[in-house]
Amino acid sequence: MIKHSLLAALLLVAPMVAHAKDATPAADPARLKADVEKLVSFGTRHTLSSATDPKRGIGAARKWGAAEFGRISKACGGCLTVERIADRFDGPRAPGGVIVENVLAIQKGSGDPAHVIIIAGHIDSRVSDVMNFTADAPGANDDASGTALVIEAARLLSRQEHRATIVYALLSGEEQGLWGGRLLARHAKEKNWPVTAMLNNDIVGGIKGTDGAIVDNRVRVFSEGIRASEDLAAQLARRGIGGEDDGPSRALAKAAIRAGQESPAIGLEVLAVRRPDRFRRGGDHLPSLELGYPAIRFTVGIEDYDHQHQDLRTDNGRKYGDTVDEMDFAYLARVTALNVVLASKLAAAPPAPASVSIDGAVSSNTTIKWSPVAGAAAYRIHWRRADKADWTDSRRVAGDAAAELLLPGVIVDDHFFGVSALAADGSESIVTFGGLPSAP
Repeated sequence: MIKHSLLAALLLVAPMVAHAKDATPAADPARLKADVEKLVSFGTRHTLSSATDPKRGIGAARKWGAAEFGRISKACGGCLTVERIADRFDGPRAPGGVIVENVLAIQKGSGDPAHVIIIAGHIDSRVSDVMNFTADAPGANDDASGTALVIEAARLLSRQEHRATIVYALLSGEEQGLWGGRLLARHAKEKNWPVTAMLNNDIVGGIKGTDGAIVDNRVRVFSEGIRASEDLAAQLARRGIGGEDDGPSRALAKAAIRAGQESPAIGLEVLAVRRPDRFRRGGDHLPSLELGYPAIRFTVGIEDYDHQHQDLRTDNGRKYGDTVDEMDFAYLARVTALNVVLASKLAAAPPAPASVSIDGAVSSNTTIKWSPVAGAAAYRIHWRRADKADWTDSRRVAGDAAAELLLPGVIVDDHFFGVSALAADGSESIVTFGGLPSAP
């Protein structure tokens, strides 16, 4: 498990070394910049660009990403298994079809069983015409920033063992139809990975908006409410119990808020946006949501639309194009640190209870029951008044006690309830909302 001294070091945004014996350098802005510049040097990383050219195109970029994972694995004594998974996709943005390939690095967890946390970003890029695969498409912020974050997270997290398995994923085909995200989610399903968190990082390295406004103290985290994976009966059950704001992905977003609040040195407020993604837009976490996996998207606090999905040009003195000089690498290091802190906390915890039931109709008391979690040292029972968005009260229950708690004087009609699982060191899973059927 990650040690507290490592967590403390990760809160820093400069490459400093703490005095603790097992201290680890924090996310390094200079190294993140070097990785983004390397990705930009491939000219274009369009999904339809060359898969075989050794210097230009998506193939060269993926090969470099796999080599970086290999170097990280060598430094940690072979703790990462590097895999490349691929399938053919076709659609309006690839009418002739294209092989989409994802590069994965898997750090096996020590838990029995080990649940799975995914940290992802897409490696492909584009210009104004999504079908133009020959023009230079630097894709610095969209999404070399996310790719560099994933690689840096692997560098940092691979230096310790974790209870959970962590999958570091570089995805292709995002700009053509979220195909890399779909391939990853399908692979997880086929391999029976018990995914408890998917952290998608897409456009995470800028602080300036189109209008020139600067936002350097905030990162947006998007999450779904009503679950994409639920059928109509399950959606009606969620509506009936009042759980629209408490699905697993929304619980994951709330965990990101807590990680930011508990790590003030990072200096980032988590703005938890209560929709799956930006207005009428999408990202590679959406296919994971469709298959029932908790998934969220990190993106910058403010976007600059002149510097994403644009041909490189200057019109009437106005510069367009997604280039390195428009990025802020100290900010990217802080978003990386937040990802690492959140992932490390979740990776040290057991998975959340599969289900939580509540009872107390026409009563002054509420009874909460939950499904036991293998390896849980304790559980935390949460509740809040029904007009509140965040948990306000909690009680800890020993892991070897009965998976049931009576709350005298807490009326079920006026409160919401949930249960999380705790490790011996206090690391906490996301919260499972009470009163719904088992998750699909």
